[in-house]
Amino acid sequence: MTQRNAHTDQPKVTVQKAVIYCRVSSVHQETEGNGLVSQETRCRQFAEQNGLHVEAVFPDTKSGGGDFMQRPGMVALLSFLDAQPDESFVVVFDDLKRFARDRDFHFRLREAFRARNAHIKCLNFNFEDTPEGEFIETIMAAQGQLERMQNARQVAQKMKARMQNGYWVHNPPIGYQYKTVRGHGKVLTACEPLASIVREGIESYASGRFQSQAEVKRFFESFPDFPRNKHGEVKQQRVTDMLTNPIYTGHICSETYEINWLKGHHEGLISVATFDKVQERREGVAKMPARKNIGDDFALRGFACCAGCGVPYRSSWSKGKSKHYAYYLCQTKSCEDYGKSIVRDKMENAVGEVIKQLEPSPQLIMLINAMFKQAWNARLEQAKAIQSSAKRKLQTCEKQIDALLDRLVQTSNPSVVTAYENKIAVLEHDKALLSEKATQALPGQRSYEEKLELAVKFITSPWKLWASNNIKLRRLVLKLAFADRLIYDRNKGARTPEFTLPFKALEGVMSSNLKNGAGEGT
Repeated sequence: MTQRNAHTDQPKVTVQKAVIYCRVSSVHQETEGNGLVSQETRCRQFAEQNGLHVEAVFPDTKSGGGDFMQRPGMVALLSFLDAQPDESFVVVFDDLKRFARDRDFHFRLREAFRARNAHIKCLNFNFEDTPEGEFIETIMAAQGQLERMQNARQVAQKMKARMQNGYWVHNPPIGYQYKTVRGHGKVLTACEPLASIVREGIESYASGRFQSQAEVKRFFESFPDFPRNKHGEVKQQRVTDMLTNPIYTGHICSETYEINWLKGHHEGLISVATFDKVQERREGVAKMPARKNIGDDFALRGFACCAGCGVPYRSSWSKGKSKHYAYYLCQTKSCEDYGKSIVRDKMENAVGEVIKQLEPSPQLIMLINAMFKQAWNARLEQAKAIQSSAKRKLQTCEKQIDALLDRLVQTSNPSVVTAYENKIAVLEHDKALLSEKATQALPGQRSYEEKLELAVKFITSPWKLWASNNIKLRRLVLKLAFADRLIYDRNKGARTPEFTLPFKALEGVMSSNLKNGAGEGT
């Protein structure tokens, strides 16, 4: 653009203002040859050669498909133009594909710039406001859209094929990381210590050690290195996703790619049986759910109930003249013991006396060892029978799947196809469970000794765990020793509780010995 100088009558050159727009489809592409820096360099060279002064650069790391108003860089560019309505800018970009990769939005963006009196310049394409130019531009925009859709289809096909071959292709779940394995590419690999934390959390929920998903959440939060969101929290939805994700069993499942219980190349953290137990517990009601406000100072909170009304005792600290005092109290207004407190140590010591009575004599411990050995051998024979049965059922299951697949190929009725697909999905799950049982290694002598040691240690000395005064160990003893909540009378103390099966069995053995006159010599 030129103007005449009033004093010299010489042409005066006016440099037109310009802005540069750069775009890549992802952050990963920033470092490639056609990245943001390379695009900006080429655009600046173009601007210099054409006498344009670059005012600003607007980068984007987002796909060119869809609405351009979803691209932060483009939104910022348009806002920049809106803030200077009296100026006329030239928008420079590297390639037509950087502009938009959607035919309709391409022309909407053209109109958006035209409305702001902005001209567009492309290094690899010449815009012409003629019928012929618009025709060519339409073809080029449609070609960009076609390439984008073809690329998306190709990526989806590759991902589906890799998933069908037993490889996970999405972001690694918590407890896993990708590791390059020769001949396999990137494979999910257990990442310690997170893998062990995830395994313990899921298995503890399946076994009932954690009565609610909230307890699982608090367990994960107790580890500083466990992944959190930007607010430093472990969201409950993340825990739910982990408890319902079959990937932790070593299998691949995907509704998108229609894959059901395909054995993956990664190692599972839990068994299929454990996964099924988790789903069963999620669909039921927790027997003794944990409270969000449960303190670390009261082992019996939520467990000990008032004898008058049967409602669990509340707990609190009371401030005295020189120190604080811990109390349990009933807060049921209709109860005669409403508002009456019990010293914490008195109630917990009384429960400790009940637990102390659970310790068997040395002679009975010998009997326990013999019982465990007998039970172990019986379960070992049972495991062998289950393994043989699983192998037979697995063959039957595979035949049923093959038969359904043959029928599926031959039918064209949509409702029948859906029914077959649902049945195959169920059979694929059953196949995964049976395959796990059929290939599960039988426990050996060392495994017996290890498990026996842990079991006997608890059964013969629950009092030692209680006497440790560790709040977590005390709650563990309560869960493992008592089958239900404990009833406590503020005047008479703890009532006879309902013990769990192991202690019930010991109680029966001791009663039998006393009736037969065996006494301590048995």
